[in-house]
Order: sequence, then C-alpha cells, then structure tokens
Amino acid sequence: MERYIVRNIDRPDQTIIEQFSKLDVSTVYEAQGKIGLVSHELQTVKPGNKICGPAVTVTCFAGDNLMIHAAIEICKPGDVLVITTIGESRTGMIGELIVNALMKRGVQGVVTEAGIRDVAKIRECGFPVWSKAIHSQGSTKSRGGWVNAPAVCGGASVNPGDLVMADDDGIVFVKKEDLKLALESSNQRMAKEENTKARIERGELSLDFYNLRGILEKENVVYYESEEARTARKSC
Repeated sequence: MERYIVRNIDRPDQTIIEQFSKLDVSTVYEAQGKIGLVSHELQTVKPGNKICGPAVTVTCFAGDNLMIHAAIEICKPGDVLVITTIGESRTGMIGELIVNALMKRGVQGVVTEAGIRDVAKIRECGFPVWSKAIHSQGSTKSRGGWVNAPAVCGGASVNPGDLVMADDDGIVFVKKEDLKLALESSNQRMAKEENTKARIERGELSLDFYNLRGILEKENVVYYESEEARTARKSC
C-alpha cells in the first residue's frame, strides 16, 4: 500500500471560517443533521479553548509519531491537525516540543485519537488540544503513514480541508462541500433558539411550546397534587 504526503490542499474561504467561528459545536452538529460528531472519548486538555479551521489529516501507526513530524512542514496558519492511528494507541504521541513547533507554524490546535504528554506545559502555553488519553509512554519514529489522506477520527470521517470545530462540548467535522448549507442551517437554528429564549423569559413552559404534554399522556405519565394523593390512589 502506498504511503504518501500531499503538500497542498483546498481550504475553505477565510470568510466562511470566520462565520463558523461564531457558532458552537452543538449547534453545528444539530444543524447539519446530527452528523460529523467525534467520539466523546476525545476530551479537551484545557476547558475554555475553542478552535475552528481546516483539517490537515495525519494517519500514523499506533505508537509511532513519524508522520506527525512530517505534517508540521505541511501545516499553514489557521490549520487544525487531526491525528488518527492504525491500531489503538494511548501513547503520548504529542508533547511540548511538537506543540511548540506547531505554534511556530501558526496551527490553531490538535485533535488526536491517540495520547499526549507534557500536559502541564501544554496547558500553560494555552495551545488547544483534544485527545483520547494522557500518557507518558514515548513514541517511535520509524513507520511511514499518510498526511492529507481521507481518515476516520473518533468514529467520524474527515477529509483534508474539511472544517474542524472543537469546544468544551466536543468536536465536529463539516465537509467542504456542505459548508454553505451547514452555515445557513446553523444560523437558522440560532435564530430559533433566540426566539425560544424569549419565550422562556416571558414565562412560557417548554412543555407547551414543544407540545410535549401529549407525549406525557401517551406515555401514561400521571399527575398527582401530592405524594399523599398518589399513595391514597395506589392503596385503593
């Protein structure tokens, strides 16, 4: 099987990236039909971080970070490095030195289904990382893989140049060809949520404006004025 590195990829227009950056992961995930969500196993290293940018994909063999080093050269400012592994890996494949190199290239952050280490230093510098594990075990640098090839990260497919969004809620991928539709749907959802907030502020109940009372009835959920009333009926 050929192993390769693609130096240049098509990236989304910066204007559309800026518009997505005003949104959050949950909104975009819901708006694009509940697809593109990465496994909850990948967690942020530092709460409060948020990234939005094009994916540079890296596929490594488990426990070997050679291709991560190769990817550093390919990255451009604003990119997000998305790392997948062939075989399960919790090895600390990224640490302080690689993070420093990525920051020098202007990379926004990293999403990896492997492990990381030097976490205190990474938190100190504020570099956004989402990973599956924290583990001191070191990596080898001897196995070729792929940079900017189609990949699957955390159960979600991602192609080079797809949009990566990550925040405290998780990570979502948006396909390049779906960006305009996903943005339009996300903005519509945000407008709808603003309307819902206004209804809550007016004192309206979600049971009513979501028409949920009928579902409660269908599910045989019974109201009682008190526990005593429930107990009395039960004893009859």
